[in-house]
Amino acid sequence: MAELTVNLSQVLNRAISAYKAGELLEAEKLCHQIIAAKSDVFDALHLLAVVQSSIGKSEMALASFDRALKVRPDVAEALFNRGNTLHELKRFEEALASYDLALRAQPNYAKAAHNRGITMHELKRFDEALASYDRALTLRPDYAEALSNRGLTLHELKRFEEALASYDRAVALRPDLAELQNNRGVTLYELRRFEEALASYASALALRPDYPEALLNRGNALKSLTRFDEALASYHHALALRPNYAEAHHNVGGAQAQLGRFSEARAALEKAIKLAPGKIKPLRDLGEITHFVGGDSQLVALEKIAKDSAALSVDDRIELHFALAKAYEDVGRPAEAFSQLLDGNALKRRQIAYNEANALGMFDRVRAAFTPELFRTWQNVGHPSPAPVFVIGMARSGTTLVEQILASHQHVFGGGELKHFEEAAQAILRKFGDTPTFPEAVSDMTDDDFSALGAHYLARIERLDPNALRITDKMPSNFVFAGLIHLALPNATIIHTIRDPVDTCLSCFSKLFMEGQDHTYDLAELGRYYRQYQALMAHWHTVLPPGRVLDVRYEDIVADLEGQARRLIAHCGLNWDPRCLDFHQTERPVLTASAAEVRQPIYNSSVGRWRVHEEALGALLA
Repeated sequence: MAELTVNLSQVLNRAISAYKAGELLEAEKLCHQIIAAKSDVFDALHLLAVVQSSIGKSEMALASFDRALKVRPDVAEALFNRGNTLHELKRFEEALASYDLALRAQPNYAKAAHNRGITMHELKRFDEALASYDRALTLRPDYAEALSNRGLTLHELKRFEEALASYDRAVALRPDLAELQNNRGVTLYELRRFEEALASYASALALRPDYPEALLNRGNALKSLTRFDEALASYHHALALRPNYAEAHHNVGGAQAQLGRFSEARAALEKAIKLAPGKIKPLRDLGEITHFVGGDSQLVALEKIAKDSAALSVDDRIELHFALAKAYEDVGRPAEAFSQLLDGNALKRRQIAYNEANALGMFDRVRAAFTPELFRTWQNVGHPSPAPVFVIGMARSGTTLVEQILASHQHVFGGGELKHFEEAAQAILRKFGDTPTFPEAVSDMTDDDFSALGAHYLARIERLDPNALRITDKMPSNFVFAGLIHLALPNATIIHTIRDPVDTCLSCFSKLFMEGQDHTYDLAELGRYYRQYQALMAHWHTVLPPGRVLDVRYEDIVADLEGQARRLIAHCGLNWDPRCLDFHQTERPVLTASAAEVRQPIYNSSVGRWRVHEEALGALLA
């Protein structure tokens, strides 16, 4: 018996050496020899399980772990490794139980706490995942992987600044992790720090040049900086590395659509759909640049997916409802279209934390803060530049059309929807505290502050085109800042687009916005928001100098394009340019939901669109 034990020990040592040398099949064979001779050798059973897991025999590995743990049930490492195998098998609840047993056996087991966090993340129990990462970091403060994964979880919780701080700590410890650099870039992108995101992606690609995900994300950041040629080059580089990368084909399609290259966009989107037929967003995006007809294969595909929609994620179900609504509207099935809109908007509304009292209260506070006395006190103290042209109003009221007309002028650069003014205002107001409140902090501003705000904003937009006489900013929600815009930039142009209120609201309700617009997913909330917007615009017309804000009605543009276009150009202080009438031929990126619409000549089919849905709009009309 003693001789047998010595021999088994020698065989076990050989198995361990083979495993460490990467000779996994040899290690597996030697473990089986030991177990055949003596079935309860824990170390052989455990090593066999680890080897089987490493070579993809996960179910066999699980059985071997269970045999090992029958011999010694409280070995933390075996419980941890068993948890890893269960995680690989996507049996996350069982993996979690195994990690918990490992931590009970060895409370200071940092790796078990870390992997428990990864499993909690997979289960979308993000707060618990965060607690597990924090436990791992308490045990091991220099645990770079835990800091990195903690950043991922904070990102999911939309706590982007905290996520970035976690990534930065991880990078300081492990600057050589390409995935960490990529994930850090994704968080910087969410924070709209696009240049810094690009630098982070560059670091990832320096470490791993053949990293398709980093190339895709780099393209997204370049596109957000309107560097479309570079963005497309980055997407195509990703596709050269991974030709069947559905998301990259999808993003190529989105970029081409924004550039008005619809045939290229369709080809790319159709490729994405073919590669990932279960993905809804490429189907919806293709639908946005397609007019559906009866029997359309795309509509058939959407309806087929809808039959088994219970299996879809909530996000995909939302995408599906909005895609079907567009299709049914196109083919003349308005009741079914509106039913899809109701379902899609209801799901989306449950996802967002819209505080209506706070949102509507903001309008009251703005009206109270921007008094006639404030304007008399600080008249003409801001930066004197006439370059900025603000196009404001409700979303879907014609802001993109107006900007496209203006951007067709030889001396106008179309900047799109920019957050620059709000960000510049926050930077100036920060001198009054870490979290200054708008509009109350405006009463503490001085003439230097108003001038600095104008200069700060101007410096940012002039980077878009230093040679343009006028640069448009068509962020619709800047209507909240119209008074502050006047004080900071007294010679800037402000154009307010107006469309039939019910058409505007219905158009908002029919769109799944990329971000913001939280008030648009419930008809009653949308109607109440519109009334407050109207009241604020009436206030601006009362307290600002006469003619300071030019109202332009969408319906008037449709009825008299040239007359309204001349009026717009004159208000900007420019000479007439006939190219403004051919706005649909102007080649420039359009990043809004109207990208396809403004590539068409003027049409009137959207005027009075709401009447076909009148019976279903009771909550809005009330």
